[in-house]
Amino acid sequence: MKVPETMKAARFYEVNKPLVIETVPVPEIKEDDALIQVKAAGLCGSDIHLVFEGAPTAFKPIILGHEAAGILAKIGRNVQDWKIGTHVSVYPIIYCGKCVNCASGNMEICLSRSVVGVYRDGALAEYLAVPAKNLVRLPENMPLTVGAIICDAVPTPFHALIDRLNLKPGESIAIYGTGGLGLHAVQIAKMAGAGRIFAIDPLEEQLNRAKKMGADMMINPNLETPSDTIRNATDGLGVDVAADFVGIDETVNQSMMSVKPGGRVAVVGLGFGPNPVVAVPIRHFVLREISLLASYGFNKRTIERLVDLVASGRLELLDSITHNFKLDQVNMALKYLHEKIENPIRVVVTI
Repeated sequence: MKVPETMKAARFYEVNKPLVIETVPVPEIKEDDALIQVKAAGLCGSDIHLVFEGAPTAFKPIILGHEAAGILAKIGRNVQDWKIGTHVSVYPIIYCGKCVNCASGNMEICLSRSVVGVYRDGALAEYLAVPAKNLVRLPENMPLTVGAIICDAVPTPFHALIDRLNLKPGESIAIYGTGGLGLHAVQIAKMAGAGRIFAIDPLEEQLNRAKKMGADMMINPNLETPSDTIRNATDGLGVDVAADFVGIDETVNQSMMSVKPGGRVAVVGLGFGPNPVVAVPIRHFVLREISLLASYGFNKRTIERLVDLVASGRLELLDSITHNFKLDQVNMALKYLHEKIENPIRVVVTI
């Protein structure tokens, strides 16, 4: 595959300013790296935090985007077992592979981790360079748009529910926030054999989507107190587990109040609000022996497992992509996601 010297890229210069489409050099690769011709890049809430809310990046201008899928265009001289032209997704957390956390398989909390599109140039460009160990092979019949969202939007809730909460068949679950991550959490909970699934969100359209994806009871927190409704629906007991995809004081509190004694809560959402999270009173937390877990990202194996689930037909993701934009339309894509225009689930930029 012939690789050009320059490429188009969407670069982030300043908070609340449009990304700038520029021509820049194609990134060079080192001996252990790979160069991907990007075909699809997903957008998610963390991109909104960067562009509109001032979450920090390592440098500016920077190419954003951490959900990438495309075609392998070039490999470093030390890279083996990969062929040019292979369809790939990219595990977006750059990990050392040597620290104690990497050695235990938890590269998402690598002691020297960095993230594509935040600490180094990302996927909103025609080409992306990453360590070859971050590649995940895709079946050629899998749409590359699905290959993009499978890099973050889906493995994040999968890691939270399956790896961190250890959701078991028959267990009931409350899912706080049914945006892109939360809706996929509903799908994953259903696939995992969960019992009753409670979906909590202030947007009725999101609740309707959650119902279509398998949620059993929809709760609007603007109309009722979720934990009270959940306890009333479970004979005063509460659910077995709760997952918070919002990450603010109110949702963490409600998640913890929703679970039964001995219940488990995973906080996934980062919130990015100005206030610290203040959880439930210590007596409620300790005397009820509630497990409060953090769930950050996912590991590379999570993506590989999801590729297998999609390829086998057990998990359908194509319908999650509600909006598709070209690279030249990236600012419109960000606007749609930020302002929730037409209530997007996943927004993908094709390149």
